[in-house]
Parts: sequence; C-alpha cells; structure tokens
Amino acid sequence: MNRDSAETIGLQALAWLAGNDELLPVFLGSTGVSEAEVRARAAEPEFLASVLDFLAMDDAWVTGFCDAAGLKYSVPMQARMALPGGDMPSWT
Repeated sequence: MNRDSAETIGLQALAWLAGNDELLPVFLGSTGVSEAEVRARAAEPEFLASVLDFLAMDDAWVTGFCDAAGLKYSVPMQARMALPGGDMPSWT
C-alpha cells in the first residue's frame, strides 16, 4: 500500500470514528486531543497513524470500521504500516 492510499484509509477511519457517538469520546480521552484539534490535524500523516493505532486496539472497532467502509479486515493494519512509525517492530 502506498502512502496516499494509507492516508485515505486513515481519513476514512477518522470519519467513521467521528460519526460514532460512543467511541469518539473514548478516542478523545485516550489521546488527549480536542475535537478542534482533530479537525486541525486531520491531514497530518502522524495523526492518521494514531487514529489507526487506536482503531487496532479492539477487533470489534476494526470490524465495525471495515464493514462500514467495505474494506477487508487487514486493510487498516496495511495502511498503518505505510504511515510514519508503521515500520517499527511490535513488541507485544
């Protein structure tokens, strides 16, 4: 996956998250960003990477996003790997 496609997936994930009234407050609380900051940073690849990192914390969130977007369940992780910091090894 190239970086442009990964950023598009990240933006789709952010839009899905913003439309989820139950999950958005969890994201805001765990990241410490405000809704205004989300809007301001939506075009930053590093921020989109953090959105995908958050999404990957729960399989139900991944499947919910992928089902809504019509994507294979592996796509968010592929997108994450194409964004800044995605090449770092996972120690978990």
